[in-house]
Amino acid sequence: MQGKIFALAAAAMFAAWHAAADEIRLEDTEFANIKTGWGEVRARKSIDGNALKVGGVEYPNGLGVHAMSSYRVPVGGNALSFSAKVGVDDEVGGKGSVVFRVLADGYVVAEVAAKGGDAAKEIKADLAGAKFATLEVTDGGDGNYYDHADWCDAVFVFKPGTKPRPLAELTRQLGILTPPEAKEPRINAPARYGARPGRPILFKLPVTGEEPIAVDIGRAALPRTLAFDPSTRILSGSLDKEGEYEFVFTAKNRHGTAKKRFTLVIGEKLCLTPPMGYNSWNAFAGGVSDEKMRLAADKMIELGLDKHGYAFCNIDDFWQRNPENGKSDPTLAGPERHEDGSIWVNSRFPDMKGLADYIHSKGLKAGLYSSPGPYTCGGCTGSWLHELQDAKSYAAWGYDYLKYDWCSYGAVATGDGRDRHTRPYFLMGRYLRMQPRDIVFSLCQYGNENVPVWGGEAGGSCWRTTGDIFDTWPSVLGGIRAQAAHWMYSRPGAWNDADMLVLGRTVWSNGRLTPNECYTHMSMWCMFASPLMIGCDLSLMDDFTLSLLTNDEVLAIDQDELGAAAALVLEDAARDTQIWARPLADGSMAFALLNADAEEQVVAIPFARLGMRGKWAVRDLWRQKDEGVFADAYAVSVPGHATHLVKLSPREGAALKPCLKDIRDNAWRVPFDADRAKAAGVAADGCGGCR
Repeated sequence: MQGKIFALAAAAMFAAWHAAADEIRLEDTEFANIKTGWGEVRARKSIDGNALKVGGVEYPNGLGVHAMSSYRVPVGGNALSFSAKVGVDDEVGGKGSVVFRVLADGYVVAEVAAKGGDAAKEIKADLAGAKFATLEVTDGGDGNYYDHADWCDAVFVFKPGTKPRPLAELTRQLGILTPPEAKEPRINAPARYGARPGRPILFKLPVTGEEPIAVDIGRAALPRTLAFDPSTRILSGSLDKEGEYEFVFTAKNRHGTAKKRFTLVIGEKLCLTPPMGYNSWNAFAGGVSDEKMRLAADKMIELGLDKHGYAFCNIDDFWQRNPENGKSDPTLAGPERHEDGSIWVNSRFPDMKGLADYIHSKGLKAGLYSSPGPYTCGGCTGSWLHELQDAKSYAAWGYDYLKYDWCSYGAVATGDGRDRHTRPYFLMGRYLRMQPRDIVFSLCQYGNENVPVWGGEAGGSCWRTTGDIFDTWPSVLGGIRAQAAHWMYSRPGAWNDADMLVLGRTVWSNGRLTPNECYTHMSMWCMFASPLMIGCDLSLMDDFTLSLLTNDEVLAIDQDELGAAAALVLEDAARDTQIWARPLADGSMAFALLNADAEEQVVAIPFARLGMRGKWAVRDLWRQKDEGVFADAYAVSVPGHATHLVKLSPREGAALKPCLKDIRDNAWRVPFDADRAKAAGVAADGCGGCR
């Protein structure tokens, strides 16, 4: 009897405690950090962007996700409980099956299975004392097709006056690591630059250091059809004969002299290092204009981005006319094509050639955007059935880059499988190649049909390997993981494109990535040898973002002439850490030590396990600081969601075991050796018996 009275009293106390507690709705937490198997998570919306609706009932609050999904919330021991009504959203028409789970510090404390068409089910979890609460949605055992899962009316109950801790507070955040620019001259040019025979060359030598800097190329070595202007540092002209033309640039000021070997390669390959520049979409979206693009070109020069190698100034969608948006926006209205079939430009762009000429006058290159379909992603006129006319227009206007986005092409595509996905890119690639100027071809079709295998044959210099990324941690981390399958296809003139940089302020946000996440984003894109297209509003550039974009030792990894993209050579799933590595042209190697966990922890490079012998000198690339010489391993404490980027140079006895062609072979050898060692009941040994 006393036990029953005590239980009733405890229940009453617990109820009173909850009554006095604070409720935090799921959509009021940092839900941008939800990992979702597909789509973008939005407050009070399904994963398709509709109202949350399960079993015919519409719910005003909550979040829609897609299996497989995970969201780790730092409740910090202050949460009492979590509750929600869960189910498969009606938007999939009764299809799909999922399992909802709530975990407290890694232990499952509540679980509910749901199928499409069912009414919403209630899920409740006791979180008392838990440091982290994790909300998971897995498939119901039949794959994750149609698994649109809703957490409806989802609420955390917290002790009075408490709430979830911001993720950024769980770990120290890195500040500006890039040192101030040195006064001595530094030439940041790529070692090799590609152009086609007879096509006009426009190359601006990127040089940093205290001005004035005298720059010379050794005019006696210049063919008569080339010219170098030391005042603008622009190399121009053309060369008709295929071959390699070697020069040495010299930059000198009162603090010192820098020299750089430079090879002009005349042949069929462009972009012998990944293209670097600016793209308008993240800054202006559908609001881009001639005026804004001229301002962007001006800001690239004002911020000194050209001195670090950023060369392209590219217009994304909305330079064309738009039949739907034109109904409410007269600047987009009007016929889509002239009588001869050539494309109309909207009234925001009164002179496309004049704009390209203006960008060229800065020593920069100009880029455009289109789609192989009837319309672009924004509903503007695409190139469908007018591919050759558009290619001719781009060349006549003087543009140097084309981003070609799949978008509406799916509605008119023919064929099956790879043929269906490749046809429009081979077609436009052929037409661009026919033009009297070099136009870099950027394939944007989200990695379908393993585009790295055929993108170069279609005439592409780079190709997207993923869907769009956003300035959220799950999106950036998902983009990173997607690159693990593509490293072997990266080479000079052929680049895996991990999408535009989402650093800084955009048209959608003031920057949702934490400082640590920004370091991971920039570090990994350079490790992947990805094109680096700045997407933020340059007029709102802050010092931190500028420091990320202008660290020349970090950029040198992206621009390394070997062109060998990084591979994931070691992963500890239990600790959520990764080690990526790539060989460099000078015989050194770059390593990225990524801590995907929210809290700081030590990440180590185990030399023996990765088949490394001897001693290696380690340089911190962000801090541009030597860390010493190491013989057995290199370890460092990495803050949560941050990446430590280092360069390892060989010293006494340094070498890779004979079984390794390069450090990236560990991407398959390490898991293979681990499986073999497990089967044999012995410890894993790097390179599995190769001595």
